[in-house]
Amino acid sequence: MKASIDRDGCIACELCVTTCPDVFRMADDGLAEVYVEEVPAGAEESAKEAEEGCPTSVIKVE
Repeated sequence: MKASIDRDGCIACELCVTTCPDVFRMADDGLAEVYVEEVPAGAEESAKEAEEGCPTSVIKVE
């Protein structure tokens, strides 16, 4: 399972970081980023929750 963010649409609300810190973090430019290639075992549910909760729908978890 992999996660991605369309950073052009990110509003830096930090919801994904709060929901799934094993996959998402805030980058130096203030926007969220995915910092692991594969979603770790045990983090799949929270990664999907971050995708579903993203207010701008820029997160994809596949």
